[in-house]
Amino acid sequence: MPMAALPGSDPRPLAARMRPQTLDAYVGQNHLLGKGGPLRAMVQAGHLHSMILWGPPGSGKTTLAQLLAHAAGQHFQILSAVNSGVREIRAAVTSAEAAQSLGRGTVLFIDEIHRFNKSQQDALLPHVEEGVVTLIGATTENPSFALVNALLSRARVYVLKALTGEALGTVLDHALADSVLGLGNLVIEMSPEVRKGLLTAADGDARRLLNLLDLAVQLASVQAGKTQITADIVAAASGQSWRRFDKGGEAFYDEISAFHKSLRGSDPDAALYWLARMLDGGADPLYLARRLVRMASEDIGLADPRAIEMALAAKDAYAFLGSPEGELALAQATVYLASCPKSNRIYDAWNAVRAAVKAGGSAEVPLHLRNAPTALLKTLDYGKEYQYDHDYPDAIAPEQHYLPPGLRQTHFYNPSDRGLEARIQERLRWINAHRQPVGEKKPHA
Repeated sequence: MPMAALPGSDPRPLAARMRPQTLDAYVGQNHLLGKGGPLRAMVQAGHLHSMILWGPPGSGKTTLAQLLAHAAGQHFQILSAVNSGVREIRAAVTSAEAAQSLGRGTVLFIDEIHRFNKSQQDALLPHVEEGVVTLIGATTENPSFALVNALLSRARVYVLKALTGEALGTVLDHALADSVLGLGNLVIEMSPEVRKGLLTAADGDARRLLNLLDLAVQLASVQAGKTQITADIVAAASGQSWRRFDKGGEAFYDEISAFHKSLRGSDPDAALYWLARMLDGGADPLYLARRLVRMASEDIGLADPRAIEMALAAKDAYAFLGSPEGELALAQATVYLASCPKSNRIYDAWNAVRAAVKAGGSAEVPLHLRNAPTALLKTLDYGKEYQYDHDYPDAIAPEQHYLPPGLRQTHFYNPSDRGLEARIQERLRWINAHRQPVGEKKPHA
């Protein structure tokens, strides 16, 4: 069967050809460009300020920067932080100064600005401060972590969102209808299910959507003048499963946070979902196993001591089996931990006692608790008056205390009334009731 003919003579990819030329043609980011949106108000006021556009790939950061510069009537210069440095910044500033002398402003757009190191970011500061350039930086990383404070204080941060299914549908329809730059001169057929699959495969990324459509058309067969795009063709164009996930980036930490909070919130369905999302995105399964072990102590603790056993067993099972079989052990541990009674009392106790140790200095060990292996130490009262607990009923010496004197009324560990900790709570209450209060101890001779 013949393959679909490529439309027109423009050699650029479909995503480049369909890049909008006006703000009115821009799709998405209504919270910024819709009625009452801050960028819409800025354009209407005829003013352009330095900004950081923070959003996932394919959310329209570069296009938006170009359109804002065009709307403000300013010259547009673009640098990529991947292959640019201080020398390129200086060259761009020199060009901007020349334009400024002719009465025209310059927008300096820096793609992936988070890849600039501190010295490179610092090189921008005086030129932004003096108004030689209006800086628009694009980043997929959290600016709070990726950019220096001095730069952040001179630029406003705007968050761009992944495109919704409706917005992606609009982008798709424009590409299919445009007979000059798009695919409107082809008769393209796809079922509603195939269309939905195409939008899902794009995963909120308009550029990816158009690239997938472009490739699908090239792979599709032509029957009776019609280009047939099927589910198999979309699958072939999509290749391996792709998600907005970076093993060291913002999406990674967002999904880890969602996983941890779903487990803490006792929602096994949500915890399983986020586990699957991270594994599907390429997260290291052993890293996730280590997180499960941590959560077993931090969020469950003694409410169910089996939780840490389950988490460690899942780690060992994955290390033994690998993927995909070992992932089932991670899922099993995830469900168990999410379903357990929760307690953070061990976590709180450990933080409290560490703070007390740091604040209290090196408090001396009480004499009765010290070891006395020599006659000299015994003459110094080391170990004197120590009461061997097993010599007492219930193995508790009721008149003996174990903390330094200044901390003897402190309770670091306060068990909850959930799970096994409820029984531990009863036990500790009984022990405390049978122990002599501080100051009432009657030393033995």
